[in-house]
Parts: sequence; structure tokens; C-alpha cells
Amino acid sequence: MKVSAGILLYRRRAGRLEVLVGHHGGPYHRGRDLGAWTIPKGELEDPAEELLAVARREFAEETGHDPPGGTPIDLGSTVQKGGKVVHAWGLEGDLDAAEAVSNTYELEWPPGSGRLEVFPELDRVEWFEPDLARRKLKDAQAVFVDRLEEALAVEPGPDGIAEG
Repeated sequence: MKVSAGILLYRRRAGRLEVLVGHHGGPYHRGRDLGAWTIPKGELEDPAEELLAVARREFAEETGHDPPGGTPIDLGSTVQKGGKVVHAWGLEGDLDAAEAVSNTYELEWPPGSGRLEVFPELDRVEWFEPDLARRKLKDAQAVFVDRLEEALAVEPGPDGIAEG
């Protein structure tokens, strides 16, 4: 079973919540929009790796920026259609989406051609409000947006009173 970990970066703009998600790079997602986006995430390279450390590493690799400090919000896990288990954390921060640069991977393209092409893991990242993010994300990952909203709705403020 494959296991991935990632970070759902969030910010508040003009009193509205926004989350940062990435569009899958490569030929299979070209021209696709709804369901072709993901949180910045990646697979464990070693079963002994700490999941949050993997999430931080993969965020940096797929955006070209270190994730912000702060206390992560554990968003739990979900299982994607292919069986991959994805763990996620919410982190508050900001990032200029236009300056994000992803790592790359090689793929034989077109299939059977013997030619290796290089593609970005994510060809772009963008900020979306939760409702639109849910539609853009792979179906199984939309739950992370729900869980983030739930966590932020009851998150105590500096004076101990719940804010939302």
C-alpha cells in the first residue's frame, strides 16, 4: 500500500478562507480541471519516516518554498481510488502562487515511443475558497478542506474564546 503525506496551506483574505492546491503536471492531466488538483504531497521513501516530516519535505519540493512554521492542524487521512492512503496537515501561511516551482519527473511520452520527457509534479498552484477547492481536488482529498474548516471553526483565539 502506498502512503503519502502533505500540507494544505491556508490563509485568510478579507475575512475569507483560502487554501492552496496544485494542478497535477504531465500529459494525463493536461486540459483537465475538476478533479485534477491535489494538496502538495508525496510518498514516504522509508516506512520509518515521520509523516509530518514527509509532508513538509514534499511541500518544499512541489512548491519550491519551505512550509511556514506554526502549529500544524492534523487533518487525518483518506484513501484515494487507487488505494493510496494520504495523510494531511493544515498550516497557516502565505505563498505567491506565481513564484511556485515544482520538482519534476520523467515519463515515457508518448507511450511506447522510447522517449523520456520531463514534467513538473505540479504545473501550477493556486489559492481557492473552500467550495471551489473541493470541486478542483481529487474526490478523496476534498475531505481535508472539510476537516480544516471544522478545525478552524472551533479553534480558540488568543483569549481562549472560540472563533469562527
